[in-house]
Amino acid sequence: MSLFWSLWIMFLIVFNLGITLFLFLWAPRAKIPVQKDGTSGHVWAHGVLREGVRNLPRWWIVLSASMFIVGFIYLALFPGFGRAKGLLDWTSHNELAEHTAANNAKLGDEMTRFSLYPIEQLSQDKQALHLGEVLFRDNCAACHGRAGKGNQLVGAPDLTDNDWLYGGDGKAIFTSIHDGRAGVMPPWASLGEENVKNLAQYVLSLSGSPHNEQQAEAAKPLFATCAACHGPDGKGNQALGAPNLTDKIWLHGGNVADVEKSIHDGRQGQMPAWSPRLTDDQIRVLAAYVYHLSHQDHVD
Repeated sequence: MSLFWSLWIMFLIVFNLGITLFLFLWAPRAKIPVQKDGTSGHVWAHGVLREGVRNLPRWWIVLSASMFIVGFIYLALFPGFGRAKGLLDWTSHNELAEHTAANNAKLGDEMTRFSLYPIEQLSQDKQALHLGEVLFRDNCAACHGRAGKGNQLVGAPDLTDNDWLYGGDGKAIFTSIHDGRAGVMPPWASLGEENVKNLAQYVLSLSGSPHNEQQAEAAKPLFATCAACHGPDGKGNQALGAPNLTDKIWLHGGNVADVEKSIHDGRQGQMPAWSPRLTDDQIRVLAAYVYHLSHQDHVD
């Protein structure tokens, strides 16, 4: 924290505590004008209700004074008064590090055991799956959803359908999580609006989706432009991350407008690398859980 912000925080604390303490000490002694009947003279409901003036109850004064004492003790013991570290020298970073170390020590034996099995076999271990689910929800659910069903708005694939862009074995999934993936679908607006629409109809025809046969037939020669990545039969290419266009599983949506947009404007997707955040052992467990999501019918 810079000196300016440290001083600014200290000023705010002193200012607010000072005003609050002043009001606390002054209010019980303040003289409020009252009527002969002990009320302030304020009335409501045509005089039925009158505002009385009473001293603050002793329990309230004692409790409030205690809170001031607790506040001053807290500022002395813990960081909060500018850059002051506090007498206990406590920081949230140190506490997190201690808890992380303690947690890793507890998981050490399990992680050692997990490392003995290939990811495919590990996907059937209940303890590994429990840990993998926690890791998935903490790191992957924001894009892929809590249940791993994906999100077409951000181009996050469904992880439960056994349809893989870069391969679905344990090694490929580990690599995807560890190193990340970058997918690019170039824009083909240069083909012209009519050709883009026709090509969208041809792409829809590959999966047997409803389409215009005449437009699809007209665009068939144009698909040679796409075949370099998606293959001549549209089955995709896992080496490039080019999706299979024949299975009715769509990364960005499979209606006419979505397909036309994908061709016209192109698409870009980024799967971040998790190696800076997670250890290799954690990534193996996470990969086993992801593998499990698409093979749940194989688990006893």
